[in-house]
Amino acid sequence: MEYLFEKWFALCAYLSVFITAAIVLILIFESWPFFKAVKLSEFFFERQWTPMFSDAKFGIQPLLMGTLMTTLIACVIAVPIGILIAATLSEYVSQKTRQWVKPIIELLAGIPSVIFGYFALLVVTPFLQFFYPDLPGFSLLSAGLTMSFMILPLIVSLSEDAIQAVPGHLREASKALGATTFETIWKVILPSASSGIISACILGVSRAIGETMVVAIAAGQQPNWTLDPTEPAATMTAFMVQVALGDLPHGSIGYQTVFVVGLTLLVITLFFNFLALRFRSRMQRFS
Repeated sequence: MEYLFEKWFALCAYLSVFITAAIVLILIFESWPFFKAVKLSEFFFERQWTPMFSDAKFGIQPLLMGTLMTTLIACVIAVPIGILIAATLSEYVSQKTRQWVKPIIELLAGIPSVIFGYFALLVVTPFLQFFYPDLPGFSLLSAGLTMSFMILPLIVSLSEDAIQAVPGHLREASKALGATTFETIWKVILPSASSGIISACILGVSRAIGETMVVAIAAGQQPNWTLDPTEPAATMTAFMVQVALGDLPHGSIGYQTVFVVGLTLLVITLFFNFLALRFRSRMQRFS
């Protein structure tokens, strides 16, 4: 029986690697004709993305900028709040309170993203327009703020687990030297749990980069190179949804842009996941 379980687990591990490799190979295979027709310099440095126009432009920068802007807004809000909530749950509240507060926070992770999208459109945007009347109906700010609610459970859960993993004798030694609970958290616990916390934050960034429905509904679908979060813009995932709902002939340049954008998005996501794993291993080596 143990032999069968060992082989089954090995098969699952190899299968996950095979699926990942297959996805990468398919994206590269479908993207190759695009890069034969479009120069890399135009793809990376052009600031116009109009692949379905008669005068087509294939600069990825507007989509990349929209993706990075919404991700930055989401992380600026979710990361400090998530770490603060995780530290509070771990060090301040009682075990009984933690047992019912943490599952409530994690319920956010089970809400479908399309519901978050309409929540952004019908609640978050009107709320922001109350303070900023000139805010349009679609904006990067509304999408980024809503995405922060989505990645918050991931950051809270993983950070709280990392904080709980800090040995208890470090807390006791700090308090025995006269440190307050806040000083113990700030100077002892958070540095000791930094590898897990930063990994949680990087995984949250990866989750935000790959979000689709919120940005497709709340941020707009017009590629726009802008640093102003109050303006509408398209992200890479929103563009993929837009093209998928269209009727483009197979093999055309417009059709191949879906795979090109998907490949770019996959590379960015894998980069952040690889960064999280490397940082975790390095911190564990020095701890």
